[in-house]
Formats: sequence, structure tokens, C-alpha cells
Amino acid sequence: MTYPYLTQFNGEGPIMPAMSTKPTPSRRTLLAAATATAAAPLLAGLATQDAFAAPAAASKDNWLTNTALYADPTVVEGTDYARRYRRHAMFDDDRGRRHDFARSVILAPHGGGIETGTSELCLAIAGYRPKDLAPTPDQGPAYDYWMFEGIRKKDNGKLHVTATHCDDHVARSLCAGSLNALSLHGCKPEQAGLPAGTPAVLVGGLNATLRSYLIAEFKAVGIRAQDATRIPALAGTDPDNIVNRTMLGEGAQLEITTSLRASMFQDNSATGRQEQQTDIFRNFVGAARAALQRLEAGQQIL
Repeated sequence: MTYPYLTQFNGEGPIMPAMSTKPTPSRRTLLAAATATAAAPLLAGLATQDAFAAPAAASKDNWLTNTALYADPTVVEGTDYARRYRRHAMFDDDRGRRHDFARSVILAPHGGGIETGTSELCLAIAGYRPKDLAPTPDQGPAYDYWMFEGIRKKDNGKLHVTATHCDDHVARSLCAGSLNALSLHGCKPEQAGLPAGTPAVLVGGLNATLRSYLIAEFKAVGIRAQDATRIPALAGTDPDNIVNRTMLGEGAQLEITTSLRASMFQDNSATGRQEQQTDIFRNFVGAARAALQRLEAGQQIL
């Protein structure tokens, strides 16, 4: 089932909310959910990117944080970068029964031309067609999403801000209000000790259950997947990583090799990625959604 969204940032300002019947959970409901899920062990790790060698240390970024980038007058929103998000409206006015609520958010911290293909994957996994944001499939779930995108003609990699220093207010609020988060990143196979050109997805993050579901679902559709939590450059296990800033303090991070992302599009250009996805793209999206649905089905909300 899909729902009208509260706000969408379009590079100029928020759109006013539409009415919805999506319920809002109570404080007691959310606390019960949080205590019902055990936290995974904390392991050290960093996010990665296409433009720089691993690990993606903050010293290699031109801006330490997102807010520092936003405040820099030499980069212009709508010309150099863009921010997009959807937060689904939720409320519960029914005294007789409990209503469900959106539990997961999808993130692309390095979208657009920074780590190509991650914007389109973010939208599709959230339940929207990348070309025109039409809801798909007809019946949800449609997840909340947030992305930061490089939209320059070149040098988008210079806009990278490491995920552990992502302090975008919308991104943090969406994660803080969600039980689960899934982030999309791009990497090189060499960062995982794989031969150059290897199509693979490296699955990290602190949510061990979601990691295992993702790996199983990717393998089921013929996509090479492996746990990344012991690969420092790709682990995604730093508690400060934006994907782990959820209500439960854990999420899952997908590091997708360049060749795997390239195979998802018939035309690997900005326009082509929106319009011409391959079966590999669709299988990847279906597997990620299936893993999230398995996770949510096992999360008891009291």
C-alpha cells in the first residue's frame, strides 16, 4: 500500500503535506519495538566511494560534514548538488485497534554522479519509479527515503561526505524515527579483495539480521553477495554511520561494485539510468525489498 507523503525536498523548498491515513505509533509502541530487537556487536568500519581509495577517511573529503558543504557559497544547490526525500504521513485516531506504521527508510548519501546508480536504486527500493516517481508496485510498502546527489557534469566525486559525518537534518530525523535503515553505496571490488571487474554487493551495517536476509535474497537471484563487516573500508559498522542512527541503533549498508551497478542499466548515463534498467536492477531491487519485508514481519510491535 502506498501513502501520500508529508514533504518532498525539490531543491527549492518543502512541498506542503497531503492528507493521509497512515498511522503514527505511540511512544510506548516504539519503545517496545526497540527493546524487542537485540543490538548486533559493534565493529569498527567506514563507508566508501567511487572517487577515492578506501577507506573513505574524512580527511579525503572536501567538506567534513553535510552542513559544512551546504554553508559553502562556492557550491550551489540545484547546480552542484540536490537533496530529495519523502516522509510518509502517519497518524492513528482509532481507539479500537492498532494501526501499522512505516518502519524503514532507504538512503543514498552519495547519489547522482557521486556513486552512480545509487539514486535510482534508492528510489526503486523505496517503491518509486526513478523516471517519474510513480509508485510501484501498485501495492506497497512505499518506504521513506532520503538522498544527497551530485548533479554536476563532472567532478561529482568531490562532493562526497563520508557517511559517518552525514549530519543532514532530514536524513538524521528520518533515521531517528525509523526502526530500520538501508543505505546504498558504490565501491570498487579491490576494496573487498576481489579481482577487478567483479560484480558483487558487500553487505555491512550493525543489523546482523537484516544483513543475513539481504545476503540470502541476493544469492537467491544470482547476485554475488557477502558479509562486509570484517572489511574495514566497507563495514558500515560505526555507530555514527547515518545508516546506524535508527531507533534501534543499527541498519544495513550495501556497497555495490562498479561493474555490478553498470550492469543494471542499458544506458549508464544520468537519463539512461532513470529510464533503461535491466533485469539485474529489477532483481536487486526485489531482493532488497524482500529482505526488508522479512525483517519487518519479524518485528513485533506491541
